Amino acid sequence: MKARIGIVGTGWWATFMHIPQIQGSSDAEVVAICDIDAERVRITGDKFSIAGRYTNVADMLAEERLDGVIIGTPHIAHTAPAIAALDAGCHVLVEKPMATTAADGRAIAATAERVGKQVMVPTGLNFTAYSHKAAHWVRDGKIGQVRHVVCQMGSPLGDLFSGKPMKETANHLFRPPASTWADPKKAGGYAWGQMSHSLAWLIYVTDLAFESVYCMDVKSPAGVDYYDAAIARATNGATISISGASTVPKHVGMHTDVRIYGTEGMIHFSNLPARLELRRNDAADECVPLNDLEGLYDGGLPVRIFARLCAGQAVENASDGECGARVTECIDALYRSAATGELIRIGAA
Repeated sequence: MKARIGIVGTGWWATFMHIPQIQGSSDAEVVAICDIDAERVRITGDKFSIAGRYTNVADMLAEERLDGVIIGTPHIAHTAPAIAALDAGCHVLVEKPMATTAADGRAIAATAERVGKQVMVPTGLNFTAYSHKAAHWVRDGKIGQVRHVVCQMGSPLGDLFSGKPMKETANHLFRPPASTWADPKKAGGYAWGQMSHSLAWLIYVTDLAFESVYCMDVKSPAGVDYYDAAIARATNGATISISGASTVPKHVGMHTDVRIYGTEGMIHFSNLPARLELRRNDAADECVPLNDLEGLYDGGLPVRIFARLCAGQAVENASDGECGARVTECIDALYRSAATGELIRIGAA
């Protein structure tokens, strides 16, 4: 029997990615959708032939027998439906960023632990076989203790973060709204919008947690961050250089480049050009053969894995609630630092 999935938020990414991926899965089916916009619910329900249609999350959770819930609401509206779905006994896939305050991120992770359900954040690079390999290199001590990391990301989304329509979504059912991506009062900006991907990969592979962050940024025409340059310290004393840029040319695509330096060697990962290399002090190096097609971002991969999770299959959750909480803590501190010009300590009032 297929797992029963409910969707909260029926906008751009839900109709372009979440619903089609679940409907194409042999493990799950979308049986209910929910959005505060009744007309959007009607349009989405009609297009995808979904019978369960709601404008209130509590009603959907009470009336439908759901195994999993996917949260695709605007960034600032993730926390309440995620916690409600977890309390209702569902696994939850909550879009990145998992939350937009450190406290909310911790609340989601704590709820998942309390109820014994999984939170998955669909940062797709984490779920690849090559990222799993990199994580095991670190866990197996192949580079010794992590002492320094360089974590860089760039995306071809200058239009989106400047408040203009995203060019490549012209023929989509719905388009990403400027109110989510380019409004500084609603967690718009590059760090919230994209750097969850690179930071989640860093945390999954190294298991580092952040102790403090200092950031400078450059604003887009809409007043959100176009570019971010930050330094951080991990709780184990390691230093981290973090950067992000939203104005990659459209024909180039998203790229993430991470270099992890340890006491016994280093790891270099890049998705474009695709490479994953282990370089050790004793020259016992390893390289994972990759081509650029393998490095292309697959936004559907974590959704398909979530379907399997909800169907009761054993899966590795490579971007779980704890990872999402650490990402949220870092980005929350990054924005507070950029606004104040001060070093922000994680957990400090």
